[in-house]
Amino acid sequence: MITLPTETIGSIPRSEKLMQAQRQFDSGLIDAVTMDTFYDEAVQLTIRELEATGSPIITDGEQRKTHSFATYSVEGGENFAPDGLEIPFNDGHVRRLPRLIAGPFRFTLSAADTLAAARQYTQRPMKQAIISVSALSLFYPSDTIVGYTREEFLDDLVNEQEKEIRNCFAAGAQIVQIDFTEGRLAIKLDPSGSLLNGFIDLNNRVLARFTAEERQRIGIHTCPGADHDSTHSADVDYAELLPSLFELKAGNFYISMAAEKDPDRALRIIARYLKPEQRAYIGVIDVNDPRIETPADVCKRVLEAARHIPLAQLGTTDDCGFSPFCDDISTSRETAFAKIRARMEGTMMAAEKLTLQQDAMDG
Repeated sequence: MITLPTETIGSIPRSEKLMQAQRQFDSGLIDAVTMDTFYDEAVQLTIRELEATGSPIITDGEQRKTHSFATYSVEGGENFAPDGLEIPFNDGHVRRLPRLIAGPFRFTLSAADTLAAARQYTQRPMKQAIISVSALSLFYPSDTIVGYTREEFLDDLVNEQEKEIRNCFAAGAQIVQIDFTEGRLAIKLDPSGSLLNGFIDLNNRVLARFTAEERQRIGIHTCPGADHDSTHSADVDYAELLPSLFELKAGNFYISMAAEKDPDRALRIIARYLKPEQRAYIGVIDVNDPRIETPADVCKRVLEAARHIPLAQLGTTDDCGFSPFCDDISTSRETAFAKIRARMEGTMMAAEKLTLQQDAMDG
């Protein structure tokens, strides 16, 4: 029987109860100890609901990442200003990154800490999503910070992420997933490809510090953004990103695909550049589409991917996290879990069909 691995990307929509508590905490109405009880309750509930979908590997739904998947590591940092790089989305809304104003750069929160807090609530394998060093590199301003050069910043940044990944493994992570959602955006910001190449090189500086065996437990996630059912770079030709993507020295790649206008073309590119030691988890759930896919929809997408990608290197996932920013209420928790169940059932359905096809060929 053919088995196809399947994994959730990371974020699950927060409940209104948790979002209300976060607003109260931000306003100074409740203290950190009280806020932690809300986080703890949200993590436990999310893990139970993910287990109920049959997911073979569990995340904490990023419930403890206070405001977003991108900025959790510097929340509360005193050497940041709020007026950093603006990232416009196609529906007109904008997310703004913080701006580093002084060195040294240090994480205020490690994803290893959130993993350690969640690990006690499940016996299943866990994965931990972290933000990429290339995304964090955008915190440094265009002008040099007096007394703290960009090169010094990047050295600190690479050191901090190496430590975060190692600590995630030590805290029990089976897989560490690096969120590289800025890959496609880099081409939009710099069509020459220079920025993308710099991002690839920077991430590889981190990955080079791990053994080949360790890199098999590290993955890279790419998507064109998912926030309020909108994207920031879906208009960028995937062909401009995919060949470079597989130059990253990681073992697993989580690749948005369900929302692509021409998935067959993108899958052919993936098949061409995917290296023998790499696995491609293909997105079969469009997280920006309010419609809940059926298992048959998912099965069809998996079978399309299997036409191009060797089964030993194929897996399934969602296109992106469901609510990477904590205030995104465009997708309900009920919809998110229904979509995850559809992925689980559709992936199994496809595995059964592929097994029958293989048996027929072998017989």
